[in-house]
Order: sequence, then structure tokens, then C-alpha cells
Amino acid sequence: MNKRHFGLLPFAAALLMLSACQDPNFAGNPFAPSEATQASLPKEMVQARVARQNSAKDQIAQQDGKVILFGDTHVHSTYSLDAFQWSLPIMHGAEGAFPPADACDYARFVSQLDFYFLTDHAESYSPQKWADQVDSIRQCAQMTDAENPDVIPFIGWEWTQVGFSADDHYGHHNVLFKDIEQGKIPTRSIAASGPSTTALRGDQGKVSKLIYLIDPVNANVYSALNDFNAELQATPICEQGVPSNELPKACFESASNPGELYQKLDDWGFDTLVIPHGTTWGNYTPPNASWSHQLTKKYHDDDKNRLIEVYSGHGSSEQYRDWETRIENADGSFTCPTPQDNYLPSCWQAGVIIEKRCLSQGMDKIECDKRAAQARADYANHDTVAAWWSVPGTEVGDWLDSGQARDVLMPAFNYRPKKSVQYGLALRNFDDKNNPLRYTWGMIASTDTHSARAGHGFKQMPRKTTSDENGLKSSLLKSLLAKDKGDASDAKSHEVGDPNKLLAKVGYSIMENERLQSFFTLGGIAAVHADSRSRDGIWSALKRKETYATTGHRMLLWFNLLNEKSGKHAMGSQVSMKENPKFEVKAVASFKQLDGCPEGVFQNMPTERAQKLSSGECYHPSDKRYNLNRIEIVRITPQNHKGEDVAPLIQDPWMSFKCPANSSTCNLNFEDKDFTGGKRDALYYARVFEEAIPTVNGGNLRTTFDNNGKAIKVNPCFGDYRTEISDDCQIDVPQRAWSSPIFVDYN
Repeated sequence: MNKRHFGLLPFAAALLMLSACQDPNFAGNPFAPSEATQASLPKEMVQARVARQNSAKDQIAQQDGKVILFGDTHVHSTYSLDAFQWSLPIMHGAEGAFPPADACDYARFVSQLDFYFLTDHAESYSPQKWADQVDSIRQCAQMTDAENPDVIPFIGWEWTQVGFSADDHYGHHNVLFKDIEQGKIPTRSIAASGPSTTALRGDQGKVSKLIYLIDPVNANVYSALNDFNAELQATPICEQGVPSNELPKACFESASNPGELYQKLDDWGFDTLVIPHGTTWGNYTPPNASWSHQLTKKYHDDDKNRLIEVYSGHGSSEQYRDWETRIENADGSFTCPTPQDNYLPSCWQAGVIIEKRCLSQGMDKIECDKRAAQARADYANHDTVAAWWSVPGTEVGDWLDSGQARDVLMPAFNYRPKKSVQYGLALRNFDDKNNPLRYTWGMIASTDTHSARAGHGFKQMPRKTTSDENGLKSSLLKSLLAKDKGDASDAKSHEVGDPNKLLAKVGYSIMENERLQSFFTLGGIAAVHADSRSRDGIWSALKRKETYATTGHRMLLWFNLLNEKSGKHAMGSQVSMKENPKFEVKAVASFKQLDGCPEGVFQNMPTERAQKLSSGECYHPSDKRYNLNRIEIVRITPQNHKGEDVAPLIQDPWMSFKCPANSSTCNLNFEDKDFTGGKRDALYYARVFEEAIPTVNGGNLRTTFDNNGKAIKVNPCFGDYRTEISDDCQIDVPQRAWSSPIFVDYN
């Protein structure tokens, strides 16, 4: 921390001690196990879900004997240490802890989901915390009607791997299990090894002593977090080389790569899904990261890795864009690419910032051009997400919208296009010529909520209590606690240095955390076409990839292959044929929502608990639906030989169909008349758009462009005190749904 801050400490501490009072949201031990409300949702509400869906199916003549169930496959409680850090009293809009039981109550009463998976970070789990999570899920399951369950809870964890460079980066994966009974799930979680986990088990998981001085009234909260960190550090590391199911229960187990993770899961022998998520997030994904790095026999498991998270509360990871964050030269060095209409490289903007400072100090143009070129080179030749630290003293506005996928709707921050779903689907590994490896993912979406609010995207408000935006609650706290970014008048770039040392020094600030806040949305949802409203029915649908994703609204979507010879095949299917494939798409828009919560939904819950969970807003469908705008079809023809250029293989959109005006339903049939002539494998998926509505962070950085299309300023939605809690930062955008692909191999 910069020395200039120390003079404020006595004043700050005195001010906050005099004005502080114990907020009931932060009373008690926030890591203590809690119990969900001992009641189920009123039966008539569950029955109404089925009746509404049957009515919609009758309207579009869809009879398949299945039920569409909606769930959230990615739910964190404040047992995840990052989630708890964001919930501290010093954070803007913080409401205290949301333990695992809150996920059950939120899914059951507030979002009224059909299922959810509790997936806290494995890196945060002590053996006791994992046991608490499992107990919570079992308690939740006990309260549901076995014949007509209101919500079906599942358990898993997030394997949160981060590599400093593209060569050692595999990314975040959710590990999901079908069953919750003893003997059918592992006795401990498996974390990701690496620098971020090492930092978490060290001082980065602790609360600074300074915070105790600033906010002594809530010392119990900070002590609980430090106690939990101490518990993690006290957990011994599991012995290497011992099968996972033979290790002692009370040790901290980790895997360094997907292959090692898959082997450890195989040791247990349980039915498991491993779902990549947040793949294009540039806040932690290094530049030049690509799916090709992971599509190898060692790191790929086609049985476990059946699905991918295409959208979450951190934005979309769907689309590929043919631009580079940096260009590799023949000698292994990197050059900064020039700007283009849909992309401003951050390395380029680094040069703009330095040049502007240089000229403002009266230096000549030649010298300033030289310094700008050096700044771009310094940025481009750093391998980690910390490259932005090469320019000292910057603020959010200095970077404009550099690094962002301008023509992608609600993208992930600092987009990494070669980690997009489309790029992965277009790749093949030809090491084994007789059986090339490829990804055949089905599509899901999730919230990735860090406040146990499973499926919270049903209404586009309130931003601050449902999205994962976070930040300090006052300018005073920022002056005391924010990491020093250096001198804003420095007109030279600097080498970032050892990223391990920087991580130890600045923690989460190694990322561009302030700009990142404008990319948090209210999250997506996963839909399954299940044979029954049951644990088996949901899991079976996930395994056969009969799934689709939405941005949070509960649209109904069917996508089928209809050829007479091959028969009818649902989304997620893989078939071989020589004739041109024919398809149908049927879609029904989601219900418009009424204000507040349905009458009687909280009849068995104390008012204070209901208000904290819901903020006064629940899933509350009216009898009116949104209009559908259009349906787009994406076609991808995977590589036929090693090194084949990927960009031409992704046709997005391949077809686009306008839906009837003022209609909540949209049906279409189409044929790929070029398939037989092309004589190559293809995959197809549908993307459905509802009418545009005000959407939280729909405009991300809300960039202003001049008449020449050049970015001139941004209007970020801050997670901290700079944006009012009541401001939902809404821009009109359409809610969307993505079907899983149908894979048609040319026979």
C-alpha cells in the first residue's frame, strides 16, 4: 500500500467506529452449517408448471412424451472463499453470508427451479466443509415430494484451474454427480493445483489486520474467514501416487490437469459429468489460449466431457471471432495487432495511453512514438492476464473497450476467441488418423451465482443483489484498501515481472477487476428434455445431451432431425447419413413476469429470511408471453485435415428466419441441400431470440463511438460505490436460447 494512505488511518478508524452498528446480516458465524426451510413448495405451484408447459406443447402440436425441466448446474454459496470475500461488510451492497441451505430455499421458493447443482470451489473445501455441503443437499432432498418433486438437488464442485500461460492453462470445470447417498459420491473434493490455489491456501485467503481497525464491530465476520483459511492451511496435502478412493478422508487433494482429474474420478468409479465453463473469460484465461491445447488423448474424456457452459452470469462464450490478442512471430516473440472495427487490442491501447502522457509532458513526437511502440511490445510479450500492469497508474476509462468482442452480444470480459464453444466444435486432433478426436458438446447455461441464488435470471433486476458485481462501499475504503497502481504520470511502460510475486502482492487485482464488473449479468439457465420429473430423468437427459441453454428466461425449445431413413433424432444426437439432413425447430417464448412473489410462496418461511433471499422478487409468471423475434441456425463443418483454417468452417448465422409478428411461438423446417455435395461432417444448432427488453449490463462498458467508429469514452457499471445500488445498468437486448447441436457425419 502506498505510504500516502497511512495518514488517514486514525481518522478513518475513528469515523467508522463511531458510526458502526452491528448489522444482523453479519451476526454469528457465517460459516456455520444452516438448515433450509422445513417445507416444500405448495403442490399447486408445481402442478401449474406442468399445466403451462402442456398447454404450450398443444399450441404448437408438440407431442413427445417428455417434460422440459429447468435448472442451474453452477451454484456457489459463501462456502466458496471468493464468494465470502465479496459478501464482507466492507463491500458495496453486501448482505452477509449465503450458506448452502440458502441455495435450496432460493431454488425451491424464489426461482422455483426443477433442479440445481451445488458446486462450490474445491479449492475452498476443507473436509468438514465438504461434509456440510453434502448434508445440506441431503436435507434439501428430504423435503420434496417423491412423486412430484418441487426441486431436485444435486452435488458437485468446481475444479478452478488457472494457468499463468496458455501452455499450462486448462480452465474452470464443474464436476457433477448424479447421486447424493453415502457411498455414491467421493468423500472429499479434488481441487486444481497451481498458483491460484497456492495463493488461496496462503495469505491471499486472509483478511488484513487493517480491516479489523476500520470495522471492529464486524470483527466476528473477518475472524470467521481467517479461521476458515487457517483450517484450509491445516489440512494436510494428500499423498501423491495413491488412488483417490484409497486416500484418507481428511486430506487436501488436487489435480494439475484434466487428465489427472479424470483419472482420480475414475478411481471412484461414479457416474460423473465434467463441464467446462467460462472458457473465453480473459480475466483469468491467458492470451493465445486455445482448445487445441486440451484436445489430446491425455486430456480429453468424451464420456465425462459431454456438455459445455455456453453462457453464465459472466457473459457468453459461444462465438468465434477471427482476431488475435497478439500475433506470434517466427522467433517466438509477439507483435501487437492493429485495431479493427470489431476489436481494439489492449496492447494497442497501452501504446495510446503512454503516447498521450508523453505528449502532454512536452516531449517530441518521435520520442513519444518510440515509447508507444515499446508499451505495445511490453504488453504483447507478457504471457499472463497481468499484462495491463505494464502501464502504471491507469484508470478504467484509459482502456476504453480494448480487449472486448464488440460485435458479440453480452460477451465475456477480455474475450479469448480460440476458447469459444464454436472454435472448439470446429477442431479435430488427427494424431490418430483412424479415430480423430473432436468435441461433441451439448449446450447448457448457468448463473455461476456466488450468493446461492440458483436460477436468478428470471427477472432483469435487481442488479446488485443478484449479479456477482462486487466492490468496496466507499471512496474512503478504496483509498485505504485498494492496491496501488503506480504513478499515473509515468510516460513509460514497465516489465510486469514474476506473476507469482505480483499475485502474492495484489491478489484479485492481478485481473482488470474494475472493468470486469460491467460484464456480470443475471445469469443463464439449463433446460433438459427429461423422460420423467426425477433424478434419473434429469441425469439421463444431461448424459444424452438433450439439453439447451438460455440467458435466464424459460423459453421452450425443440430441435430435431427428421429424415425418414434415419428417423427422428433430438438435439444432442450424433448420426451418420449420406442424404441431405432435414430439421425442425419449434420455440415458445418465456412468460412475462409479474412484480413481487406469488401469494403463499413463503407461507412457511419467516419474513426476514424470505426478504433476504428474494429481495422481494420471485419467479412469478403472468399468463402473457414475450414475442419471439427470430431463429438463427449455425452450421459448423469440423476440420478435415490438420491445420485446416477454422474461420471458414464456422457459418454463423448459416440461416436466419424471422418469426411471425407479435407471436410467442415460432416453427420452421429447413434442409441442408449442400450436405451431400460437400461430403464432410457437419453440425447444426439453433439460436432463438426473444424481443429486446431492458437487461442488466446489456451494454457492458456502454462505449461511445465517434462518427468514424472510434471509441472515445466508456460509461462502466461499477460494482463499488461509484454506481448506485438502485441503478440496474440496463440496456435493451434480446434474451436468447441455444439448442444443443445435432451432429451429422457424412457416411
